[in-house]
Amino acid sequence: MASRRITVAHSPDSDDAFMFYGLASGAIDTGGIEVDQVLSDIESLNRAAFNGQYEVTAVSFHAYAHLADKYQLLPHGASMGDRYGPIVVAPDGGVSGVKGRTIAIPGTLTTAYLALRLYEPSFEYVVVPFDQIQQFVLEGHADAGLLIHEGQLTYAEEGLKKIVDLGEWWADRTGGLPLPLGGNIIRRDLGTEMIRKVSKLLHDSIAYGLSHRKEAVEYAQQFGRGLDKDRTDTFVGMYVNELTLAYGERGRAGVERLMSEAFEKGLIPKPVPVEFAA
Repeated sequence: MASRRITVAHSPDSDDAFMFYGLASGAIDTGGIEVDQVLSDIESLNRAAFNGQYEVTAVSFHAYAHLADKYQLLPHGASMGDRYGPIVVAPDGGVSGVKGRTIAIPGTLTTAYLALRLYEPSFEYVVVPFDQIQQFVLEGHADAGLLIHEGQLTYAEEGLKKIVDLGEWWADRTGGLPLPLGGNIIRRDLGTEMIRKVSKLLHDSIAYGLSHRKEAVEYAQQFGRGLDKDRTDTFVGMYVNELTLAYGERGRAGVERLMSEAFEKGLIPKPVPVEFAA
């Protein structure tokens, strides 16, 4: 097979780094496919996908609702909150609810924002880089903040209290379905054969990380933004697990439920077929 170069874009987070450890370490035979990795925050990746910038990219499921004509979902690589997820926090002694408040959010295309709109549609928001939200709220620039990534583990130490865990809320109202947050997608114009080959590479990279956990966590820790090894391992375990290796019935049902509810509430423009690459 002639060599083909593709770019895989993902966020600079410990869970994504863990997934791609197999490729980054050279442990996975790419079969002649040259794989470049690009790291960028999730909202930037969401925006780039609208232009089809990368052959493979991590995106929020909220963004995918606008991208299904250009990209397919890969059947692996999802980050799902299984009774946990994005958390709305406020300072100790601050507000106890979302309605009518100003909330600092990490981006309007994030699934965290979509889930918050499903939880409570009536609030104002200000977009703040995800890793600056805690400080933004503590300084009084917003009533509360919507935390993704490591902030879900560290907010209490920073003087913040939980208002709602959206993953827990979602599970309670859906009979225990996981909340789909981010997934890996692949551009349709690669064609069936190339999509199949690339899909296998990414699956094998995730499987390699899970079966070589110690080394993969050590690699991922450099992307953990201050998390120690134990917390890196905890965070990775939250978002890289059996639902990441394969959605399964629960995972796929979670995606379908999220897409259908978002459309019914007028939060996305059209119904989204939940179609997975082979």
